[in-house]
Amino acid sequence: MLTNRSLLELLDAFSSPDPTPGGGSASALAGALGAALLAMVAGLPKTRTNTPEERSTLDDVRRQLLKLRATLVELVERDAAAYDLVVAAYKKPKTTDSEKAERKAAIAEALRAATDVPLETMKACAEVLGLGKTVAEHGNVSAASDIGVGLHLAMAGLTGGRLNVETNLSSLGDEAYARSLREQLLLMMVGAGADLQAGSRAAGLRGADSH
Repeated sequence: MLTNRSLLELLDAFSSPDPTPGGGSASALAGALGAALLAMVAGLPKTRTNTPEERSTLDDVRRQLLKLRATLVELVERDAAAYDLVVAAYKKPKTTDSEKAERKAAIAEALRAATDVPLETMKACAEVLGLGKTVAEHGNVSAASDIGVGLHLAMAGLTGGRLNVETNLSSLGDEAYARSLREQLLLMMVGAGADLQAGSRAAGLRGADSH
């Protein structure tokens, strides 16, 4: 498994000429790192005001962030597996009519999976950003830079997921579905951008209004 490797081994895997792991897995990994950083800040002993209510809020957010981190780690693996299925589908024989039909069906199924996985990555990263805004509002002010890095890593994961979804949509051959999904992607990006800006502003980061 990719995620059981050491950091250097994982980087070597991303650096290799093999198509997997690729951008989709990297996007999920970025999101997982963002969730981990934000969970760290949420778990710091000191909060912004040190009230019991704020401690309870951050403890709840931390639990959710750790669940999202686990989800995104799984998506690192699932994205690589989904791409491998696409490659395998295109390699299926196409000599007879039945083989051609079977190959076409396999390609369609694999492409849908290869679209759904980065879409899940986007949704998880969007959740991380929403929770990150809460961490920024209530977390220790001395960890502002950690919050900023966590937010931007989650945004990078979301953006990378979108690139992979868009790439696969053009090959699905279902224009109505593609149009509907593109509208969903746009709304997700707008919402995530607002959370990134609000979180950056709450953390007191410079240039927050420039996002």
